[in-house]
Amino acid sequence: MTKILILLAISIFLAFISWNWRNGLKTEMLVPNNDLSFDAEKPLDKYTYEKLKQARFAPSDITIGKTVKEPVDFKSLMFYFNVDGKRVSGLINVPEKPGNYPIIVLFRGYVDREIYQTGIGTAHMGEFLAKNGFITLAPDFLGYGESDNPSSDPIEERFQTYTTSLTLLASLVNLNKALASSDSIVSASASKVGIWGHSNGGQIALSVLEISGATYPTVLWAPVSKPFPYSILYYTDDFDDHGKMLRRVVADFEKDYDSEKYSLTNFLDLINAPIQLHQGEQDEAVPFRWSENLADSLNKIDKKIEYFKYLGEDHNFSEGNWPLAASRSSEFYRSNFAE
Repeated sequence: MTKILILLAISIFLAFISWNWRNGLKTEMLVPNNDLSFDAEKPLDKYTYEKLKQARFAPSDITIGKTVKEPVDFKSLMFYFNVDGKRVSGLINVPEKPGNYPIIVLFRGYVDREIYQTGIGTAHMGEFLAKNGFITLAPDFLGYGESDNPSSDPIEERFQTYTTSLTLLASLVNLNKALASSDSIVSASASKVGIWGHSNGGQIALSVLEISGATYPTVLWAPVSKPFPYSILYYTDDFDDHGKMLRRVVADFEKDYDSEKYSLTNFLDLINAPIQLHQGEQDEAVPFRWSENLADSLNKIDKKIEYFKYLGEDHNFSEGNWPLAASRSSEFYRSNFAE
């Protein structure tokens, strides 16, 4: 009886195939799909370093707004540009004397959104450089200052700092138009562009160098330079919930994405820019060993790096070495732009 049932089932199956064939119907549904290579693109795939390297960052118009500060030798003003249809605000410092000046783009470290004001984290250095013959621009980033809101995904918001920075750098070709529209008596040398980054701004700066492959002379003050996501999980104790929400967000991200593709430490070989690194030995926010490891890693792959260590100095160089670090930074830019 069992054999009869099996033969009957086979007969019905073969008859079904024969009927489909005679009626010109497709039978692919009967054949298993063995192509497992297809991997649907996920929303954050576009932020891998490799994908960002392939992306084109279209220049935005730059507009200059109200004056924030106007001492004797420079002027601080608001400026604005667009990234993916969103407005980003920032602070521009312009020397008072007529001339054509190099440009330094400054990236700040982490600041709580509730206390943030345009210029926090970069204003001091921006003013110093403006007094010494540079135009400086420091973006607020999405969600800060007068900028539009970022992505609701906190991981994507982090990656948007890269696209914001790369768009601003691409937009510097339009800076002279903006300066002329604001009746400025100075102009910018778009062929002489440098980067300054402090703390998490140093992480952004390194990422920009890797993604762009550009040769912007870059100064890093106590940069966050560890692998992602350790680079943010390290700071979980600083949050009111001791990082519980952040750990959940990271865990959810790593379910769907390979974090190695988003980690700057895997792409140091892509850097082509000269770097000057400053690190305080008593820094409690960015451990001294992080910059030691970064300098060693860059030296091992023959990257151009100058490294200064400051005995007894803290994260913000407030123990007496700020003027020295600032003057070394200014001279670094000047010497590289003279080459």
